[in-house]
Amino acid sequence: MLKVAFHVNEPEKWSVALGNIRNLLKETQEADIKLVVNGGAITGYLNSILVAEMTQESQSVSFEACQNALDGHEIKVAQLPIWVNVVPAGVIRLIELQQVGYAYIKP
Repeated sequence: MLKVAFHVNEPEKWSVALGNIRNLLKETQEADIKLVVNGGAITGYLNSILVAEMTQESQSVSFEACQNALDGHEIKVAQLPIWVNVVPAGVIRLIELQQVGYAYIKP
């Protein structure tokens, strides 16, 4: 099984990351995919167009949000889609994932 951690920290990279994920899922369903979002990209979880795209993939992808970024942008956890998992720090989460064998992809 492929283990892949996508990282988005720039708002303009959301579409590229979601496109990469869609392409990966077209090739294989044998993938454990995490999308870790921090920095300014955290506001993408409030964008209805992006959320609609993410909802289509929410069964196959674990979407994660950095609590530090949420705090920095004054976003409450309750504002996020219900399928988004909040992690204390996106950078630490990416390190943890790489330590257990996840490939790191940054569009």
